[in-house]
Amino acid sequence: MVGIIVIIFLAAGIFFMSTGAIGLLRLPDFYTRLHATGKCDTLGEVLIITGLLIYHLFHYPETPLVPVKLLFLIVFIFLANPTATHAIMKAAYNTGVKPWKVGDKRM
Repeated sequence: MVGIIVIIFLAAGIFFMSTGAIGLLRLPDFYTRLHATGKCDTLGEVLIITGLLIYHLFHYPETPLVPVKLLFLIVFIFLANPTATHAIMKAAYNTGVKPWKVGDKRM
């Protein structure tokens, strides 16, 4: 049963990471690409690490420090990824990167 739950978390994480990669390739401008990768990568990474955490809890219970480290990693990702995405977008806006408009032919 634990194996099925771990596979579900890993598969969901891979799905969101793949969706972010497709968004990076398909979306028209810098801001939408960064938005897609920022959101999808954060969720994908957290789901994958959660799957690894569950796997480690049930298969290696003699090392309780590893799940604690994985929990700290999840918290760090939830704090750092959105902050970094916001900082990159703000820097791009301040340097004059224009957002895409419907009539633009950049796509």
